[in-house]
Amino acid sequence: MVKVTILGAHGQIAQIVEKFVLADDEMDTTLFLRNASRLDKLSNQATIYEGDAADSDQVEKAAKGADIVYANLAGDNIKLQAQAVVEALHNDHVKRLIWISSLGIYDEVPGKFGEWNKSYLGSYLTNYAEAAKVIEDSDLDYTIVRPAWLTNKNEVDYEKTKKNEAFKGTEVSRKSVAAYVYHLLKNPQEDVRESIGLNKPNTDGDKPSWM
Repeated sequence: MVKVTILGAHGQIAQIVEKFVLADDEMDTTLFLRNASRLDKLSNQATIYEGDAADSDQVEKAAKGADIVYANLAGDNIKLQAQAVVEALHNDHVKRLIWISSLGIYDEVPGKFGEWNKSYLGSYLTNYAEAAKVIEDSDLDYTIVRPAWLTNKNEVDYEKTKKNEAFKGTEVSRKSVAAYVYHLLKNPQEDVRESIGLNKPNTDGDKPSWM
């Protein structure tokens, strides 16, 4: 039995991941979120903790005993959350972490799309880059995931790029990101200490198609 803790369990991608893991008899799932009542319907399928991801003590309680932690966190204080997660996992002796970030944190998005993305996201990218550095500077066995602009298409179709490679495409479905996260949960030895860009193939352009 693999014990999985999901931080930010009410996030849109996280809720898709939860459908995968809760249907998997080989996974024991703990969910952590600010308002536990949002996931009351899952209370008979998972252990649920309410708390603030910027509070390492609260994260530590949720991550205790986990084999792998998947963090789907957001907010202006994302760096503080990263610091709290690293501290909590050290205290819990948990090594494996999947961390959702953003495209553009390394200025790795080329061309006009890269210029548009940087201009549109602004300080958001700075905050997420600082959080990613906290993860990368730790001794955790992390995978940082940098999705392209997200869609709600009911499809799993993605390709990967690594940290030192130019980002490809402009969009990817949330279901695709969730499928990749679930793949890592099932295959935790893959993409360790890597930062992975995710995009849908053949979606190159100056900006996402709907913008």
